[in-house]
Amino acid sequence: MMKVRRSAVIAAAALAGTLLIASCGSSGSSAEGDGKTLKLWHYEGPDSAMGIAWNQAIAEFKKTHPGVKVEFEAKGFEQVQKTASMVLNSSNAPDVMEYNKGNATAGLLAKQGLLTDLTPQVTKYGWDKLLSPSVSTTSKYDAKGVMGSGKWYGIPNFGEYTMVYYNKDLFAENHVKVPTTFDEFTDALQAFKAKGITPLANGGAEYPAQQYLYQLALSKADRNWVDSYELYKGRVDFHDAAWTYAANTFADWVKKGYIAKTSSSAKAEDAGVSFISGKAPIFFSGTWWFGRFTADNKFKWGSFLWPGSKLTLGSGGNLWVVPKNAKNKQLAYDFINITLKKQIQNTLGNHGGVPVAADPAAITDPGSKGLIRNFNKISSEDGLAFYPDWPVPGFYDVLVSATQKLITGSASPSQVLDELQKAYDAGAPTS
Repeated sequence: MMKVRRSAVIAAAALAGTLLIASCGSSGSSAEGDGKTLKLWHYEGPDSAMGIAWNQAIAEFKKTHPGVKVEFEAKGFEQVQKTASMVLNSSNAPDVMEYNKGNATAGLLAKQGLLTDLTPQVTKYGWDKLLSPSVSTTSKYDAKGVMGSGKWYGIPNFGEYTMVYYNKDLFAENHVKVPTTFDEFTDALQAFKAKGITPLANGGAEYPAQQYLYQLALSKADRNWVDSYELYKGRVDFHDAAWTYAANTFADWVKKGYIAKTSSSAKAEDAGVSFISGKAPIFFSGTWWFGRFTADNKFKWGSFLWPGSKLTLGSGGNLWVVPKNAKNKQLAYDFINITLKKQIQNTLGNHGGVPVAADPAAITDPGSKGLIRNFNKISSEDGLAFYPDWPVPGFYDVLVSATQKLITGSASPSQVLDELQKAYDAGAPTS
């Protein structure tokens, strides 16, 4: 997941600190650890696909665990990020909680010994059979906290990925063909620009710009390249063919007017709103926008995977983790297992989420069907390539600065790649 959280989680942040009791009763039994209370934290908005599905999972848990109380506490994403190490190292840790994946988050907690090794439960419940290799990569961490191998410390139960959103009405009005190849994609960009329309919605002050840059690099990369970059399995050269192509193409798109120079100071919200308002015909970003576009777009729209690339940004969703100090771990395992049941996964899929274990026949919304079909295609082909800011601490801000320079023209592509190389080498593990 990107460093900047999405609208669904922003909604949950408003609930930060609010304690919601899913069934009546005191919290004393949780403190005693007598197996009669499940203490649960997550930060999904109550009206989001995940929030709706997890509420159903709570109801199902209560049916299958008569007499067990559920204490659900809604937390904000930033709140959890900032306080996780302190809270999980205390006696106030929940039994199960949602947490962000990656080396700097779940990996760090695993390295610090704050999370329960879930490997035995993965075998017992067969969770590994439900998750493709690229989805489960962020579930496993080695002794150094590096994802991709080692023990299971978290279980994802939804997915996310990036795709090209497009305004069908603008394409039709301007007689622009919906592309199926990369050449046709660039033809579409040129066609819109020729009509005075800046084709690509972009935000240089936050994540959209670096998503374009990384996707361009991915279109010239393979799994070994991704593993070297994200998992430190090989030397990373920012002047290789993939990164050089990405930086040069991005800069060229700015010069041609496909990306507005004024977007250097725009945020992700600005980019999304420019698509929602019908100003920009194309926006490349993640599935986290899908629900909002469904609710807010006043025009016909669709989506397709980045043409000509087998890899795209994405991963399994946030993780269910069980703190080392959890008092009722078996209840936590049971709850995680319920969230992976088909009826819960189907609910997730029918509300605009991307389930990892749904019954395709049970998803009724055409848009949701397409969303899930594309995710299944990508994950089954090992095409999820994570996010560009994951490898080293602070790299998100470095990427923002670098792409802003490409947009404003204040640095050449080669200089930008030098900047990325320096920051990556300074932050990546040396052994």
